[in-house]
Amino acid sequence: MRTEFSTAALEPGAVYRLLTATVVPRPIAWVSTVSADGVDNLAPHSFFTVSSVRPPVVQFTSVGRKDSLRNVEATGEFVVNLAPESLMDEVNRTATEFPHGVSEFDAVGVAREAAARVKASRVARSPVALECELHSTLRLGDSTVVFGRVVHIAVDEGVLADGHPEVTRLRPLARLGKDEWSTLGEVRELRRIRYTDRPASG
Repeated sequence: MRTEFSTAALEPGAVYRLLTATVVPRPIAWVSTVSADGVDNLAPHSFFTVSSVRPPVVQFTSVGRKDSLRNVEATGEFVVNLAPESLMDEVNRTATEFPHGVSEFDAVGVAREAAARVKASRVARSPVALECELHSTLRLGDSTVVFGRVVHIAVDEGVLADGHPEVTRLRPLARLGKDEWSTLGEVRELRRIRYTDRPASG
């Protein structure tokens, strides 16, 4: 037996709670931006994924009009920093709704470093930084999807194995429902079966 929900009959908050509790785990884009006035901003966004490889494009969604979105619209640039397990408390604290004009880097005590291609700062202790130029935005109701063309990737040598990022070294965080978070659990390797190698049917 299932419990049925009509999204048209639910309050938006109830829909949000259902969706975020079932679309899990969600990787976190720890987005750093800089305002037109030069104030650094840093905030986690858990509606995040890769959109395209040729060209390389990633996307995150701003639910409402947050400083991340305003800054991207003003400057056309941002950085997606991987949110690692070791910085879980800092990631969570940068989700606080600080007043406009307050830098989360400074308020939370997150060390920054200069990016290679964009003006926004990178999180110094994040193992991976994707420097992005704004590709486009898409407004969907109360949310805006931000698409960024990745122009530079910086990876800490300590998380590389044979030149490739190793997930057990990255230790990425993920968001679940309610106030739940996830860290890296069991990692299993399962190769995709090619059509020519599939088992013959009985």
